Amino acid sequence: MMGFSTNSFIAGVMLGILLTGIWFFRGDLALLPMSSALLHATSTAVTTQESSAISVTKQSAGDTVTVESVTVPPPGVWVAVREITGGDLGNVLGAVHISGPLSTINVPLLRATAPDRTYAVELYRDDNNGVFDAAVNSVYIDFDTGARVVAYFTTTE
Repeated sequence: MMGFSTNSFIAGVMLGILLTGIWFFRGDLALLPMSSALLHATSTAVTTQESSAISVTKQSAGDTVTVESVTVPPPGVWVAVREITGGDLGNVLGAVHISGPLSTINVPLLRATAPDRTYAVELYRDDNNGVFDAAVNSVYIDFDTGARVVAYFTTTE
């Protein structure tokens, strides 16, 4: 008959923690803090699953991006436009706060989009200080998919 072993118990706990960590983080960097600057690039792969909480379509390049709709409940979110650099989400070009579900959202940009490029619209939670900061405002997570709420679009001339 086998007896209880302290070493077996410790090994089992360590294995459980390791497997839980792998399952929990499984390459999803949404839980890690973002950079401190509004125009600072991050390395988040573009393979993020798109969410039905946001809709944006192909549009002309320019100094404003029009988001068709955002369907999140109050108190609302920050809607941020990000460029895509080398397949990763890059600099935040502009952001606007909305208070709940809304259609036709115009996001003014600090730097205009260029023709024939891909960009992303990503949602961030508001920390209630009235100012967007990618380092302070955490990314908004879709509770149905567990992924960041992001939608991609391309620009024309």
